[in-house]
Amino acid sequence: MIDFVRIFLPTAVSLAAPLMLAAMGGYLSERSGVINIALEGKMLMAACAAALAAASSGNAAIGLLVGIAAALVMSLAHWLFTQTYKLDHIVSGMALNLVAVGGSNFLNKRFTDLSATGQIPQLPLPVYYVLAFGLPVILLVYTTRTRPGLRMLAVGSDPGKSRQMGVDPLRVRMLGLIGTGVFTGLAGVLIVSNAGRFTDGMTGGKGYIALAALILGRWRPVPAAAAALLFGMFEALQIQFQGTPLLGARLPSEFWLCIPYVVTIVAMAGLLGQSRAPAGLGKP
Repeated sequence: MIDFVRIFLPTAVSLAAPLMLAAMGGYLSERSGVINIALEGKMLMAACAAALAAASSGNAAIGLLVGIAAALVMSLAHWLFTQTYKLDHIVSGMALNLVAVGGSNFLNKRFTDLSATGQIPQLPLPVYYVLAFGLPVILLVYTTRTRPGLRMLAVGSDPGKSRQMGVDPLRVRMLGLIGTGVFTGLAGVLIVSNAGRFTDGMTGGKGYIALAALILGRWRPVPAAAAALLFGMFEALQIQFQGTPLLGARLPSEFWLCIPYVVTIVAMAGLLGQSRAPAGLGKP
């Protein structure tokens, strides 16, 4: 039992931290009124860019900055498509996810040195973990105790009334999406740092799970982080129980691999009709 806890807890933390960071990025976007299903694509591009930059420069800090920059570019593109060109938010998000899948695959095959061995340079992982677990509290204080945070909540609740009060929703949403880019960039860099190198599609749907955690937390930072931690724990459980017989039967690995996603679907199904999205979500 002690060995189980000793292995399970660090694994759960390492798996939950990127979900928390991505969920907080989604929080800034959606509470400002921009639907953001592109968390997955931002994380994936950040992971790819960070791995390539860190490997080519030999510097973990450069990899981190390039990864964040890649996610920022995608996040600002989402702002441009939805706020300037009035593209449907879901369509824009799906387009960015597809660009990330194809773009990261191309960059990985084109620029990865196949002869290189070992892990890419990386910053100490506890730095990311401390940030991930502290960020929800910081955002709670920011959105409830500061003027910019209150403006963000106001725009997300009613952009029309916010304009009448002299608040520019375009500017507020741009700032929110910049925050989204930074946090999803950190999440992507953490994922590739945990793995040691980039592989195609390595985010594996974590952006969608982070969005589910945000919805499960009813668009509040601390409950969303708690939901992300819960999903991380279930993912750690499936790793822990891989190959373990259940009721005398040895189940295929695919059974354990699907557990986090099944838990996500069940949680979301139980929440339907009970959670109310910000009133201004998706409105111009």
